[in-house]
Amino acid sequence: MTVEMIMYAALILPWFTLLLASSEVRRKYMPVTIFTALLMTIIFQVAYTYKWWVIYKQIVPWGYMIDVSFAYGVFLIGTFWIFRFTSHKFLLYMVVNLALDAIMAFITLPLLGVLGIAVYKNISAWQYFLVMYGLSFIIYGYHRWQQKIYKPV
Repeated sequence: MTVEMIMYAALILPWFTLLLASSEVRRKYMPVTIFTALLMTIIFQVAYTYKWWVIYKQIVPWGYMIDVSFAYGVFLIGTFWIFRFTSHKFLLYMVVNLALDAIMAFITLPLLGVLGIAVYKNISAWQYFLVMYGLSFIIYGYHRWQQKIYKPV
């Protein structure tokens, strides 16, 4: 299986898991999911400007700046499911994020370097971890704010 096929799978396949959620659940957690996509886009633009990492393989023309398969696939839909199962308990949400962000920073991203997809450049794994874990607080705050205005159908 080629690296590009893996990247396409990471972009497309997670979206099919949304079919496992009811329309009510999708409606409830989609605002935080879309907000996360916006934040990830901004983070990737900052990372590109400051050369936090270099992306060598991409599946879209602008992929040198943002890893579309990660930002709009695995990470985006992963956020949906994390909120679906943990948003009712802040501590659980934070522990899950701590674990997943650590796996991403210390295992997955170094593996991407081995595969020739992307490598850290001007940011360490610890700094990346802190950025992503800090992001989880912002995302949770947004979700709590959204829940105040959300009205179940």
